[in-house]
Amino acid sequence: MTKNAPMPGVKFEPEFVAGLKAIFEDKILFNRVLGLKIISLLPERVIGRIAMKSDLVGHFSQNRLHGGVISAGLDALGGLAVMAAIGARHMDETPTQRLQRFGKMGTIDLRIDYLRPAIGEHFELHAEVLRLGSRVASTRMEFFGPDGKLLSMGAGAYIVS
Repeated sequence: MTKNAPMPGVKFEPEFVAGLKAIFEDKILFNRVLGLKIISLLPERVIGRIAMKSDLVGHFSQNRLHGGVISAGLDALGGLAVMAAIGARHMDETPTQRLQRFGKMGTIDLRIDYLRPAIGEHFELHAEVLRLGSRVASTRMEFFGPDGKLLSMGAGAYIVS
């Protein structure tokens, strides 16, 4: 993490965590379609999980996860990492005020490298903010199989203002 990223050690209030989970898991309907769940939400790193289901298959004979699911999942988790970093940057505000800061956020660039086929019962996604500027945030994301092997990785840029 660079000096522009949030400092580790910031602890989010339960109200902020619950509000961010509600936005991410329930209000963003496409994340519900993917089955994307938050596992860990820290200012410096977020972790999510996708359980394999038949609706997500991209290669029927190998039961392989569709590449678009990987891309969308990494993009969503990169955005979540930015939300966490913004929340950590503004700890002087109430949780409700911080949760209202995400209305103008959006992806402006995304790169995904597919390293191995995604086959398994579940997948874990990690994301961290490399730099949080006043207008743009840069992230790094990783997509792991059930055995912990790195299957895909990504980088994203997000507009934050």
